[in-house]
Amino acid sequence: MSLSNDTNLHPSTFVLLGIPGMEAIHSWLSVPFCLIYLSALLGNFSILFIIRTDSNLHEPMYFFLCMLIVADLIISTTAMPKILSNFWFHDREIYFEACLVQVFLIHSLCSMASGFILAMAFDRYVAICNPLRHSTILTHRVIKNLGLAIVFRGALLFSPQPFMLCWLPYCRTNVVPHTYCEFMALIKLACSETRTYRIYSLTAAFLTGGIDFILILCSYVVILYTVFRLPSKAAQLKTLGTCGSHVCVILVAYTPAFFSFLIHRFGHHVAPHIHIFVANIYLLVPPMVNPMIYGVRTKRIRERFLQVLTSHKF
Repeated sequence: MSLSNDTNLHPSTFVLLGIPGMEAIHSWLSVPFCLIYLSALLGNFSILFIIRTDSNLHEPMYFFLCMLIVADLIISTTAMPKILSNFWFHDREIYFEACLVQVFLIHSLCSMASGFILAMAFDRYVAICNPLRHSTILTHRVIKNLGLAIVFRGALLFSPQPFMLCWLPYCRTNVVPHTYCEFMALIKLACSETRTYRIYSLTAAFLTGGIDFILILCSYVVILYTVFRLPSKAAQLKTLGTCGSHVCVILVAYTPAFFSFLIHRFGHHVAPHIHIFVANIYLLVPPMVNPMIYGVRTKRIRERFLQVLTSHKF
């Protein structure tokens, strides 16, 4: 579906191809995609319910976890219904305005999720390196302000993207080789110079995910230094154990993100469907895995979950 070459107007709709070259098995691919989404919904709502109803879990780490869960739920719900509609019903068209909303929500919320993971790292830093002042530093007011600052940062840095896309002329095609509307995938369709837009997108990504990851590494360097100064091996292992769940969340969030960045930057000869798979893993797997990590590794959440199941059973 090509557009005329003499128009500078944006198309009324974009066409999402899904996973290029794998259209014949889209219906089969929809099964794991749907299971991942349903697992994410069930797991995240369960964690939210447990934290909400158990006053013993009303601590900074779990408040930040709730913020991360809400961001993950909105991210997956922004993308997944359209992906499944494409796979099941070949409903590939998406209105131009809806596509811009999807771009903004996905990119800004990924930034917010990264910020919440950083806030959780800050909580671990204070709890281990300055435990006597943990409750006075991370008050409810500070937690609320940190959450609002992270939301404001994500919205501010990525709000220009929809306007950039709106200003671009799309005189080549309106077919997007992707499962959802993604900024880099859309600017490739434009028939004007987009170097400035690419630089802005990469800069915004570095100012959020890149700097967040550097600060997380710095916090864990200080944490490890503090832990290894503890007198006994048992105390060291016990203290490190409080960081286990958060470290798993960091790996789940940032590993596919950096892999996707490296593919975009250096993987010019990588097959398109690999690009799309990595992008979908980055978007859909963390919301499914994060509640599993905290449900399995956090004793209080695990016990509360079993208690709820037992009470319902009887």
